[in-house]
This record gives sequence, structure tokens and C-alpha cells, in this order.
Amino acid sequence: MGLKYIDEYRDPDLARMLVKKIQAVSHKDLRLMEVCGTHTMSIFKHGIRSVLPKNIMLLSGPGCPVCVTAQKDIDAFVEFAKKKNVILTTFGDLMKVPGSGSTLAKEKAEGADVRIVYSLFDALGFAKQNPDKEVVFCGVGFETTIPTIAATLLAARGEGVVNFSIYSSNKLTPPALAALMETDGVKIDGFILPGHVSVITGTNAYRATFEKYDIPSVITGFEPIDILKAVLILIQQNETGEKALVNAYPRAVSEKGNVKAHAIMNQVFELCDATWRGIGDIPLSGMGLKKEFSAFDAAKKFNMDMPEAPEPAGCACGEILMGLKTPEACKLYKKKCTPMRPVGPCMVSSEGACAAFYRYS
Repeated sequence: MGLKYIDEYRDPDLARMLVKKIQAVSHKDLRLMEVCGTHTMSIFKHGIRSVLPKNIMLLSGPGCPVCVTAQKDIDAFVEFAKKKNVILTTFGDLMKVPGSGSTLAKEKAEGADVRIVYSLFDALGFAKQNPDKEVVFCGVGFETTIPTIAATLLAARGEGVVNFSIYSSNKLTPPALAALMETDGVKIDGFILPGHVSVITGTNAYRATFEKYDIPSVITGFEPIDILKAVLILIQQNETGEKALVNAYPRAVSEKGNVKAHAIMNQVFELCDATWRGIGDIPLSGMGLKKEFSAFDAAKKFNMDMPEAPEPAGCACGEILMGLKTPEACKLYKKKCTPMRPVGPCMVSSEGACAAFYRYS
């Protein structure tokens, strides 16, 4: 389908044709996981779940960066906010995520200098404007965000800005997919792989995972036609047994990805182990600052070594991120946990599965 324009990816006639094809070829019970939180929101927004056969179950995976951030890291952000002479900068999704005892929103209401930014360079700008204060950025993101953080740190070093630092809780997507495949009880028959991340990583980033686990995998975009095509491909692969790693988003994704973004990211960051909410520790799944950029490491600058912290009592966010549960199976969902009073991050983030279920289902 040589589609060029956005309207074509929302064409109702084409969508109906794809749904008919899906219904015609689908016979097996399948559990397909959309890894990206943006896919989750798009699936709900366009009513895709409602048109699929009942034997096809869509699961939301660990593709929401705020949702997979470990509780101890959320606690660290809250502790930074409490420090005198610190301006804490963050993307908006983190504001209401509950730490063990507080939230950034609560600390801000009580007088902490917590500022929402839309660009890392905004945070760097605050550091230049306030040389007598320390500016800390909450580094939460996947491959789409990490190059931007790296570029900002390169700029800070080049301009001699010494009162700017980040707390890195950045993570990489492919290692999480491998960890899921190794987790007892997790059953996934195919991955809908993230479009935004894949623009940076390229198709090759998933090849080792695909080859090791022989799991049908499709990279796709976020429009309804994109998603329906991916679902159809995954069903066909499972029905025929001819499994493949497919790039169904060639208008944005190449095999090698964004080479320049890779170079910038690798100039500043290096692989490290990381803790994922629900999944636990995954070796070499995080990106920590290289030694030559340690002056910009907020954890070292402030000696912030937070202890492990349990997830909120009763919260099933971790299990939801692994596809072990759906939000409705959480005993807190729509009862103690709502968007106005969230218990876990899956109900807070705009890309969280619980938020999507609450809003659309």
C-alpha cells in the first residue's frame, strides 16, 4: 500500500477492508503486545480493540517511560525537589506520580521550585538565568529522548554551565523485550514495536531479540491503518508459522535508524544496568553518563543513593506493564486509583495503560 498522506492512514474504507482481512484469517487465540504507550492511546482513541475478533487480545507493554520508572527513582526526584537552592525541572507526566511519601506536585504546592519544561534546553536556560542555584532535570525517557538530553549536556559543557545536572533514569527498549520473553508467566505471541523509538534505533536494534526468541514483530506507526496492518501481519505470521521482523513503517524507520542521534547519545552516555518497575533489574538496559560527564550527574553531585522502595500496596502497575494483567484486573482500578487520585504511574501518564482504559473504555 503506497500510502503518502495522513488522510490515507485514516481512510475508513481501507480500515474496513483490513478488519475484514483480519477476521478472515484469524483463527488462533493470540496475545499481541503493543510496546509503545502512544500505540495504546491510539488503539483506544480509534476503537481498534472493538473491531478485532474476540480471540485477539491486545496487551499494553513497558513502553511508557514514566510508568516503568522505578519507585526509588520517583523518590529521588521528590528528594531533589525538597532540597534548598535547587530548581527541579521535569516533563509534566512526572508531576503527579506518587513517590513513597509525596509527589512533585505536592512539593511544588508546598513551596518547592519545581518547573515543567517542554525542552531540555528550557532547563539549561534556567541554569544560565540562575547561576546561584542548582538546576536538576529528571531524566526519564527512551531512545527518543536520550539524544536530546545528550545534546543539551554537550551544550552545557561547551558553554561552561556548571550548575546544571541530570538524574538519569533513561532506558532502552530492546532489552526489556528480551526480559519479558524470559519472565515466567508472560505469554506474548507478537510485538507491535514502537514507531518513535524505532526512528532512532532502526530495525536492526530488535534483530537479536527476534532471532533468539523467534517472536513475530512489526514496527509500525500510530494511525489506525498503521496499527491494523501490524495486527494483520502478526496474525498471518502466527497462523502460517512464518515468523519475521517486519518494518511496516518505512516512511519513518530505516534499518540503521538515526545515525547522528546514535553518535550524540553514545558520546555522552554508556550502557548500564537499570531497574524497571514490575520487571526488576535488567542488565545493560539503561544509559548512564560517561565518566567525562560525571560533573553533570545529579546523583553523584548530591550523593543521591536512594534505597529500593516497594510499589504502592495493591497497585498492579508492574504486572500490567508485563502483560500479566489488564487494568480492570487491578483491585484499585476506578476505586482507590483514578486520574484525580492516582496510586500508580500507569494511571498518571498520558501514555499509561490505566489512564487509557479509564478514559476510553
